[in-house]
Amino acid sequence: MSIIEIRNLTFTYPGRERPALDGVSLTVDAGEFVVLCGRSGCGKSTLLRHLKTVLTPHGTRAGDVVFDGRPLASVAQREQAARIGFVLQSPDNQIVTDKVWHELAFGLESLGEPTPVIRRRVAEMASFFGIQEWYDKSVFELSGGQKQILALASVMAMQPDALILDEPTSQLDPIAAEDFITTLKKINDEIGTTIILSEHRLEGALPRADRALVMDGGRIVCAGTASDVGRGLARTGDPMLVAMPTPMRVYLAAEGARADDANTRVPQTVREGRLWLARKCGEDCRSASGRLEPSQQLRETTSAESSEPLEQLHGATNVEPPIAPLASLKDVWFRYGREGRDVVKDLTLTVGAGEFVCVVGGNGTGKTTMLGVITGENRYYRGKARVLGFDPRKAKGADLTNAGLAALPQDPQTLFTRNTVLDSLIDIAAARFETDAATGSARGASGRDGNAGGALSDGNASGERSGKMAAVEAEVRRASGLADIDDLMGFHPYDISGGEQQRVGLAMALLTKPKLLLLDEPTKGMDSFFKEKFAGILRGLIERGMGVLMVSHDVEFCAKYADRCALFFDGGVVSEGAPRAFFTGNSFYTTAANRMARGVFPDVVTAEEIAELLTRP
Repeated sequence: MSIIEIRNLTFTYPGRERPALDGVSLTVDAGEFVVLCGRSGCGKSTLLRHLKTVLTPHGTRAGDVVFDGRPLASVAQREQAARIGFVLQSPDNQIVTDKVWHELAFGLESLGEPTPVIRRRVAEMASFFGIQEWYDKSVFELSGGQKQILALASVMAMQPDALILDEPTSQLDPIAAEDFITTLKKINDEIGTTIILSEHRLEGALPRADRALVMDGGRIVCAGTASDVGRGLARTGDPMLVAMPTPMRVYLAAEGARADDANTRVPQTVREGRLWLARKCGEDCRSASGRLEPSQQLRETTSAESSEPLEQLHGATNVEPPIAPLASLKDVWFRYGREGRDVVKDLTLTVGAGEFVCVVGGNGTGKTTMLGVITGENRYYRGKARVLGFDPRKAKGADLTNAGLAALPQDPQTLFTRNTVLDSLIDIAAARFETDAATGSARGASGRDGNAGGALSDGNASGERSGKMAAVEAEVRRASGLADIDDLMGFHPYDISGGEQQRVGLAMALLTKPKLLLLDEPTKGMDSFFKEKFAGILRGLIERGMGVLMVSHDVEFCAKYADRCALFFDGGVVSEGAPRAFFTGNSFYTTAANRMARGVFPDVVTAEEIAELLTRP
């Protein structure tokens, strides 16, 4: 029996010519676990928001949404609130009270439930989700993973029939993300709640789903079991295959035509992948030792497509990068408030010119706080730090920014101050142009040293403004092209998807022409296709001498592209090394490919390496 039915739903946002949803039809049965996946901007979030009228976006719509046999528009708001639960990507946008216990009770209080009912349900949810130990805490003390669990528990306290989640694990570390997906499966199995989950991280979600749906261009292009979807994507050569779980991608690449047997389950979990790999290899497989580091492979394959705009946007390659590191932290300590606990403890870390350093670790270990120490926002009280020649604790005003420090925060919305993407980019480019002009280092549109093609030396004020705007617009065009946001320029930054917002934030950072770029979870909400382009952009800039320090939960990305990785725990770096050596020594903070293959190919860290070894003549 269906609980949700979508009939030929078409929706177009105001000012857009192309519909965000184009004739979508879908039926979800009661108790079903459905995973929705696809590229950023393909329509996933828009589709989910049509399943609850209070969240439905403004625009032109045609088609029907039916809930439990009735048009959704005819279902009262109170009933929707009680029966359709919705968990957002960021728990900070959903949590509305100051205490954990109050957040658990808030939805029930809003529905007017009697006090005994509220107490019983709150106690039950606190026990089910294992949050008794932080029941009385302030929500501001919770880690990202705890906040997401709290948001889920608060929704489940209302006992919804359907639970809709929009990329809920995007801000969680790998362990917390796996725990969260396990909890969803437990809710589905033990309570029978219907679950519709939108995700980019499919390693944990897809094997637990009854059905997978792939969206592209506002349409559902592939649907079925995970095995059916994997085979369908491989058969058509759909680039969405790159987002599928590692065991599935390796199996489909290695088995070729034999993988098309509909009676055979495609391996989806690490366990299934290990068993299949052991059977396939037997005694014939050889160790993968001695292969190139993933970052070296990337250097050799950086696309020529992006090299020219990078050259123009960031300047010529630094053949001889400076010996001194761009950022150096030694024995640094930091705490919030005089009486607070130490969040950064005895931290030592360096980032050199032309180096890509990735920092991984659990939620709440101090990674983002560390970035704040480098920018000077968080003033350390012990130790020594130098960033681009400055002590960040003593740097004044825009010293670090003018010296070449740029930071892309975890939430790019904090960067948006204008009503359109284009205006936001123009503001950044114009400010950088003025700084370059003041220091005599402005570059024209051609990338040559000078003052915007001579505009500033022109005595005519009108010509000066015209020349400046031409140079600024040229910079904006190059940055927007690199970040693949040309079709977003006329829209409000808040009206685009999370992955698209990340790309706009990246373009804003690139426009500052940084020497040192700090990235806090930049691949959050970013689809697999743009991740590859993003890596190519970073590599092109790194080859020109820029240093990059990235905090990330995306272990697969770090393993494939970083020069050096570090594990952050309890406020400091506890281990670091080149990706292969770093990840092959870990059990959880490693890639699915390494966990799958370590009994046969102990040194591999990517799915591509396993597939190459299996298909090598």
